[in-house]
Order: sequence, then structure tokens, then C-alpha cells
Amino acid sequence: MTDTPSAPQDADAVRAAAQQVFRDHLDLLAAGRAEEWVELFTEEGVMEFPYAPKGYATRLVGREEMLGHIGNFSKAFRLRMTDVRIHETVDPALVIAELRSEGIALETGRPYDQSYISVVETVDGRISRYVDYWNPLIAMEALGGSADDMVAAFSDA
Repeated sequence: MTDTPSAPQDADAVRAAAQQVFRDHLDLLAAGRAEEWVELFTEEGVMEFPYAPKGYATRLVGREEMLGHIGNFSKAFRLRMTDVRIHETVDPALVIAELRSEGIALETGRPYDQSYISVVETVDGRISRYVDYWNPLIAMEALGGSADDMVAAFSDA
């Protein structure tokens, strides 16, 4: 008997897994459950923040870096994700979504109402690369008004 190559994964199953891990990401992030959240990523997963201001992380690699950053996020904000709209993609392992958050900055009590576009690559139901497009000016205002306030909110110091 000849070995047969394994059948490619069903595109619908890959798409469903990719979209589910994205939704799980939103739920765990909003709940501040960082230890569970980071497990949604591959070991060497990457997060990128193309619009980050000077001094703020633009790229995080690996679960340890991501955990440090997101652990601080949950200390800075309380929020809920709304208006999630996932766009159909040709690549079933790719998620492109538009969404909003409604929340507050815990230290200042100021509103944190943000719009996002997320580009999320997945492998075997885990996030391998997450590109987060958001407006840092909204975060700065919520955290005190300056880039330094925002950078300080996410520092480990």
C-alpha cells in the first residue's frame, strides 16, 4: 500500500477556526485574561502596531513580550468590543476585521472609544501574526493627553 499525502484542510474549517480564534482574542482581551489570551498565539507569534507613537512598542515577538504588553493593557483600560465586522478573504487562514471598543482609562476615568482594523494571520487555529491598526491619539487622550502618558501606561517600570 502506498502512502497517500494527507488531504488539505477543508477551507471552511480553516476559516471557522481563524475567525473563532479572533473572536476569542477579543473576548479574552476585554476580560483582562492575559494568560489565556497569549495562548491563542503561536510560540513565536508577532503583534505589530503600525501607528504606534515614538517610544511605544511597534512590534512584539513571542508570547512573553506579548504577555507583558497586554498585561499592562488590562491594567490601563476596561472596555468591551462592539460592531465587529469580519470580511471574507480568499485565504481562509486570514482574518480582516473592523471593530470598535467602548471603555474607559482606569487611571483617568476618561473615555476610550477606539476604532480598529485588524489583520490576523493564523496557523492551525492559532494567531501567528496580528497587525493592529488603531488611533494612538485616542489612547493618548484617554491616558492623560500625551504620548509619554501612553508609553508610561504600557511600561513595565
